[in-house]
Amino acid sequence: MVVLLPLLFLSFSWLTSALTYRGADISSLTVVENSGVRYSDNGQVQPFENILRTHGMNTARVRIWTAGQYNLQYGLALAKRVKAAGMTLVVDLHYSDTWADPGHQSIPSTWPNDLDGLNTQIYTYTQNVVQSFANQGTPIDILQVGNEINDGFLWPVGRISVNGFHPLSELLHSAINGAKSAGSPKILIHLANGWDYNGLNSWFSGVYVPGALSSGQVDIIGVSFYPFYDAGATLSALRSSLTNMANKFGKPLVVAETDWPVSCSGGHLTETSIPVSSGGQQTWTNDIKSVLTSLPNGLGQGIFYWEPGWVGSANLGSSCADNLLVNSNGSTRDSINIFSADM
Repeated sequence: MVVLLPLLFLSFSWLTSALTYRGADISSLTVVENSGVRYSDNGQVQPFENILRTHGMNTARVRIWTAGQYNLQYGLALAKRVKAAGMTLVVDLHYSDTWADPGHQSIPSTWPNDLDGLNTQIYTYTQNVVQSFANQGTPIDILQVGNEINDGFLWPVGRISVNGFHPLSELLHSAINGAKSAGSPKILIHLANGWDYNGLNSWFSGVYVPGALSSGQVDIIGVSFYPFYDAGATLSALRSSLTNMANKFGKPLVVAETDWPVSCSGGHLTETSIPVSSGGQQTWTNDIKSVLTSLPNGLGQGIFYWEPGWVGSANLGSSCADNLLVNSNGSTRDSINIFSADM
């Protein structure tokens, strides 16, 4: 027993430190397949979601636009594949006809432009989305209400810098009530710049308004954390920020978007000691995992790698040429193992 106990401890130690959600956003999957790309792992062509599941991924995120390429029907079809692979389904509602992010949050073209009308619209829209996923047997596990909504959404009505927090708080309250009228997904609120505690603290200190959004309506806080866009986005800053968030707000936390390059000749990265390679991708995500597992009360719960298989858009909107976990032919890189059970 003197020999066996340490071995047993080593064999099962990952169970106490593995993240609840080991995930990725795979929204572009069908688009890539329709372009003719086929994914393969060790030379065997397989559906990408199965490859990811085999390598330990247990959560998939799917974005939904109110119109356009990533519409509801697109998301419903992809959800069937996610659930068939046995994964937790995260649905990311952009509440826009196109991309929503800190610089773009346009009201859908067919929606009203006043607060009362938008409260009704977002309630019924969110209710319909949740009901549609449930009706086809793929209920949403986690519903993300808005994408990187640091300055609110549904601009200009719900824009914080224009109208303060109250309209946004009402709109989020209405959206969540609509969701809960049709199902029981966990509710995730997602902001950019997870390393910036001052910004996160200011947002969550202001958004809870009597008669509108309450803290009890929010189950998970999600943040984006990228190494490209701001010199402040260091791992030490992320650790400090999320530790403070956990201590002050007491909510489970996930890094809802991140990636790392295998090729980056023209960009500046915030962690210069991490190599630009598939090995660097594994180091980066493992370092984020270390931040999350260090948070108090087990509140660090997940990582979602953003679009690891988007062949044809490998820069993923960054200044680095390639951030994927597959090569241009769809074959997996060694970094596909970031989702292993010890993530």
